[in-house]
Amino acid sequence: MIRVAGLSVSYGAVRALRDVSFDVPTGQVTAVIGSNGAGKTTLLRTISGLVRPAAGSIDFDGLELVGLRTEAIARRGIGHVPEGRGVIEEFTVLDNLRLGSLHGRGKLAAGLETQFELFPILASRRKQHAGTLSGGERQMLAMARALIAEPSVLLLDEPSVGLAPIVTRDVMTTIRELCVDRRLTVVLVEQDAMSALQVADRAVVLHVGEVVADAAAEVVRADENLRHYYLGVAT
Repeated sequence: MIRVAGLSVSYGAVRALRDVSFDVPTGQVTAVIGSNGAGKTTLLRTISGLVRPAAGSIDFDGLELVGLRTEAIARRGIGHVPEGRGVIEEFTVLDNLRLGSLHGRGKLAAGLETQFELFPILASRRKQHAGTLSGGERQMLAMARALIAEPSVLLLDEPSVGLAPIVTRDVMTTIRELCVDRRLTVVLVEQDAMSALQVADRAVVLHVGEVVADAAAEVVRADENLRHYYLGVAT
């Protein structure tokens, strides 16, 4: 389990997160949703060590993550797929996966076999440069590059950005299957809130850096009073 408690992050005079607290249950998908500027990406970057908080703690199975370097957090089993795919376009699919395995806990050959089973299209594209892949294929590669390190937690930032609805559906299905079949813990930041709520177990709703809801996904989905926080519509 990840337990975020009293987390605050500032960029100069701008407070991006304000006293954020919530739990991420092991083996579940926790969706973090909210409008643009709500602090969703900052939250993931803080968990993975890319941003240092002004206050608060992040406990991961008894280990305090605040203050650890990003590489140390990755070695502890937390993978991060940033917004914008996060692949090296000049590298081949295979080279991207090899790079992802550097901080891994298993053997490269076994890791490649596992990822090619999970994402068969990548097996046929293994010698192809990442920059020539479609948007959906690049998203699959970004996820595979993180998963080949065998993390126990996967932080996913806006995996549906720029994807067609049918590809988004496939990506969300894969996220759900990773949780159910492999007991992977997923923190899913997603602008397409309704898609995220369909596959999530729990949902945290952020609004201008503060938690306005933390409940089961079906509860958040059914609460019309919350929709303007993540859909931008009046209720």
